[in-house]
Amino acid sequence: MKRKIIEIDQSKCNGCGACAKACHEGAISMVDGKAKLMRDDYCDGLGDCLPTCPVDAIHFVEREAAAYDEEAVKRNKHQAMHNKQGKTLPCGCSGTHSRIIKHEASACECTSADVESQLSQWPVQIKLAPVNAPYFDGANLLIAADCAAYAYGNFHKEFIAKRITLIGCPKLDGVDYSEKLTEIIRTNHIKSVTIVRMEVPCCGGLEHSAIKAMQDSGKFIPWQVVTISTDGRILSK
Repeated sequence: MKRKIIEIDQSKCNGCGACAKACHEGAISMVDGKAKLMRDDYCDGLGDCLPTCPVDAIHFVEREAAAYDEEAVKRNKHQAMHNKQGKTLPCGCSGTHSRIIKHEASACECTSADVESQLSQWPVQIKLAPVNAPYFDGANLLIAADCAAYAYGNFHKEFIAKRITLIGCPKLDGVDYSEKLTEIIRTNHIKSVTIVRMEVPCCGGLEHSAIKAMQDSGKFIPWQVVTISTDGRILSK
């Protein structure tokens, strides 16, 4: 039969897994880091997945497809619940599982060679971080260019410590982070936002996305922008 059904543009999909999580019928799964419609008869054609996609990779098309099978969906859900051994993100990649990191207090005075990580959560990539991760609640949020930690030697101590860290590079990722960041700020209690960017022009995209996200969220949050030079100096705060 010919009916309305979703189509996923693999060239646009960034593998965030949001659509798979939003699909209550289990029609979408992550395969090799990309979202894929697994069975036509699981797709009800209502499009709950469309608004969750941050890169506009999902659209409706009208084509020959198997009819929606509600009973098959129910059986699939029942089997999935039976097989479920632990809570993971839809993409299935262990590197994207959300978790809080706790560092053991050290009794020693660390030397420069023993500096401990201040990172308190995983994942850190903007496009991989789940919007409703528990560590966002009450967080001081750091949105940083991924080059910044390499350029500025004291990055962990001055910026990552006591903050939840999100990193990205708009030039390399080729995406606008503003929609994802808007949802994170809108749906969580964020206390403050610190944006750390490099002096290079392409980092302006990161700053623009973060500021736009705060504006679009409808919230008034204290924020600041810090610019790092390519030789590792703080140029402005």
